[in-house]
Amino acid sequence: MNPAQSSSPGEVQEVDVVIVGCGPVGALAANLLGMRGVRTLVVERSTAPHGQPRAFSCDDEALRIYQQAGLLDRIVGDLHQPVRADYVNAAGRRFATIAFDEVDFGFGHAPLNFFDQPLLEQALRTGLERFDHVTLRLGTELVDLRQDEGGADLVLRDVVADRSYPVRARFVLGCDGARSTTRTAVRIPLAGASYAEPWLAVSGDVASDGIRAPHTTFVCDWRRPAFVSPGSRGSYRAEFMLQPGETEDDMRQPAKIAELVSPYVDPDRFTVTRAVVYTFHHLIATRWREGRVFLLGDAAHQMPPFLGQGLCSGLRDAANLTWKLALVLAGEADPALLDTYETERRPHTAAMAETSVRLGRVFLASSRRAAWVRDSVLRAVQTVPRVRRFVRHFEFKPLPAYARGLFAGGRRDGAVGTMFPQPRVAVGGDPTPRLLDDLLGDGFALVGRTLPAEPPRLPGPARSVVTHPAGTDPARLPAGDDARVHVVDLDGTVDAWLRRHRADVVVLRPDRFVFAVAGSDGLDEVTRTLAVDLGATASRQPTG
Repeated sequence: MNPAQSSSPGEVQEVDVVIVGCGPVGALAANLLGMRGVRTLVVERSTAPHGQPRAFSCDDEALRIYQQAGLLDRIVGDLHQPVRADYVNAAGRRFATIAFDEVDFGFGHAPLNFFDQPLLEQALRTGLERFDHVTLRLGTELVDLRQDEGGADLVLRDVVADRSYPVRARFVLGCDGARSTTRTAVRIPLAGASYAEPWLAVSGDVASDGIRAPHTTFVCDWRRPAFVSPGSRGSYRAEFMLQPGETEDDMRQPAKIAELVSPYVDPDRFTVTRAVVYTFHHLIATRWREGRVFLLGDAAHQMPPFLGQGLCSGLRDAANLTWKLALVLAGEADPALLDTYETERRPHTAAMAETSVRLGRVFLASSRRAAWVRDSVLRAVQTVPRVRRFVRHFEFKPLPAYARGLFAGGRRDGAVGTMFPQPRVAVGGDPTPRLLDDLLGDGFALVGRTLPAEPPRLPGPARSVVTHPAGTDPARLPAGDDARVHVVDLDGTVDAWLRRHRADVVVLRPDRFVFAVAGSDGLDEVTRTLAVDLGATASRQPTG
């Protein structure tokens, strides 16, 4: 049996990283670590895949992360990409629309995608089979966790055999959800608020001719707000806020579900696969690191669902932290680099959560008068073209950018600290357009119109990408190798970006954020800065 499929303890006693929890965030983190050669043990208390369509949406940044993990082809075929999202009032009158088919943030993928969580988790877990140095143990829970200066000692328990055993790890990632055992073990509290209004979430399958509301719709009815949308592979999702006095048992009755969904799907052609009542939260852990233990995803932060960014934020956590861990474990970076994980991710996550809360205020007007005021104001302000475009083109979504962290100068400055675009390019001998990230490798990268024959050394398996103008015949490009590749900038995106930022070359981090921009004669200074930042950002070591 492949180690990645093993559900027994095996012989592993010491590993680089233990990941607690194998939901989408934990499984993605394991894939990203696996790609970088990190010995990883993933433990999951459940003995079988979760099998429930809980999370169901992701954005272009999430797909870019799956792409970096080499898993996009396994995932993209099962996605549903909505063309728009409508906000309608109690009478069904539309007062705002986000036109996703008009939105392109430049990252290479559609801005909104619906997926089936069981299929997603299957793809992520199957991806682990690529790595002999990554092991997944199902039916295994964390019992105890202690730290010292050199690592962490965990006691794990096989819940089927009722047998406990020790494991030694250099780092631990808590990806075990809102009720995180890892977070509890290191005594990190949550801060924030929980919302009192319970919601019924209904998932099911429906024939295409049984769909009555074909677009993603936020029903802003002050009496019963709702969200409905077609989903992946013939599925349909509907969520309804409970009214005072309604109970979970009442709401889960087949007749009640049929009544609620009938405006949106034909209940006779709708097969319910899941119906649960939940409440949502706006909570963030007071710190995301305790010594050698890190919290990711719902273990670190939980936010209202109105922006669809809960899972996406966890995936960003994994993309941010895993390459830093790999550098530290390889001795190419000081352990203090790991402090930049929370420095970078917390403000961005908080901004996503606050935006979601503000959307919730629009969505959840609690009286007829408040709803009338909301509808009137939103219709009026959208007569201003700039405001209408701000709403229609989803410009209120926080940009993927970090204010402080591992960047030249330590702070965002123009393009530095932002995510680099991902255009389609062509390589020699193959005119078929390809996404840029597929050619950047797994480490740092240089991208520019002119690069020195011997570029300065970057940490890890760095790669240089030389861009050539649109219209260049790919067959005439110079030959490349593992360290350098030549591409045609098919629509001029890279060239326009470099001109806008008055640069000849951009230095990209492994997560595709901009570390620095420079002229072709300024690379040596940039790489010296990077070496200092990685090796001497601080003298503090991870503590137990």
